[in-house]
Amino acid sequence: MTSNERRDAIINILRDTEQSVSATTLANNFDVSRQIVVGDIALLRASGEDIIATPRGYVLQSPSKLLNSKIYKTIACKHHQNDSLADELFIIVDNGGTVIDVIVDHPVYGQISGQLQISTRHDVEEFLKKFKKSNVVPLSELTDGIHLHTIGCVNEDQYYRIIEKLSEKGILLDK
Repeated sequence: MTSNERRDAIINILRDTEQSVSATTLANNFDVSRQIVVGDIALLRASGEDIIATPRGYVLQSPSKLLNSKIYKTIACKHHQNDSLADELFIIVDNGGTVIDVIVDHPVYGQISGQLQISTRHDVEEFLKKFKKSNVVPLSELTDGIHLHTIGCVNEDQYYRIIEKLSEKGILLDK
């Protein structure tokens, strides 16, 4: 298989699945190293493919894959403790929302964002396990706990329920 054929196959795999696919899984599929796949993804992105990296792997972003969300809202949050991070994510998914990303406004680099695509309790638990295992700090630590999330919701009622619960917990940044 040539490099171009492998990249075409990667795109087909990402198009055919609703789940994220890890670089390791793709590497095993094609009997190449994980680093080769990471390079393939970089080349595919450079050629215009809308591939995003999530904590669980790669996803081809397309309107049909936006987790059945009909509305997208940006919310501002603030917290300093990892327990609050878990509370925040669980509140959003337990009330039917999807955490699309996290965004911080860094004083030197400007806007920094990370794709999350977290929509279930299982996703939250896996994210938190990976977070702890990697021994890293949240992006919000760069901005004194202040960060944004894009969340996807099925309807406005769901969005307002999420806002209410985050506010009750003291996580929603006050205006």
